[in-house]
Amino acid sequence: MRSKLNRFKENEERSNVIQAGKPLFETIKGKWQDFFGNEHPIVFELGCGRGEYTIGLARKFPGINYVGVDVKGARIWKGSSMAEEEKLDNVAFLRIRILEIEKYVQENELSEIWITFPDPRPKERDIKRRLTSERFMNIYKKLLRPNGKVHFKTDNDPLFDFTLDLLEQRKDVEELEYSRDYHASRYCEELPDIVTKYEAQFMKQGMKIKYLRFIFSA
Repeated sequence: MRSKLNRFKENEERSNVIQAGKPLFETIKGKWQDFFGNEHPIVFELGCGRGEYTIGLARKFPGINYVGVDVKGARIWKGSSMAEEEKLDNVAFLRIRILEIEKYVQENELSEIWITFPDPRPKERDIKRRLTSERFMNIYKKLLRPNGKVHFKTDNDPLFDFTLDLLEQRKDVEELEYSRDYHASRYCEELPDIVTKYEAQFMKQGMKIKYLRFIFSA
């Protein structure tokens, strides 16, 4: 088992990890397609953890570029390793706090955003830190292209209810669709069959996975 220090060192040497200390880190904004060397759509997974979902999407859709975003270097190392082992050239990882994402992504640069099983932040004082809170939604709207989708999956009922209520109150949300039992819904058939380690654990415990998607109006 590699130590965290070894993982951090490997991240520093890998071309598919963009983080502080690398020249590209300061200049990547607006240049994601240049980074990948093509004009394919750019899709971000926020709070990607070990990168399982990011990697799963990249396997399914080689004509789309995927970027997993997380602040934990040891987690990103895992996804980066999988991408290298499988020679997936449509995957990258960005190590930042998600609140800082506007420093690294230009307006209208993303085609889709995935938010998969984020920390529910149950305490009232942490509402602003939820990745589906009002302030984050306002950021996502800027970064997405017209008709760009947001996807959200969670096992947490209170977080799902909070998010759904917020979206239903906004006047700039269109095509809002959702299911409180994703694996028994049509969405499970429409979307890639990707089950992360934690999602499998939740399902084993009998928890139903919630899912929603929407676009922002112009």
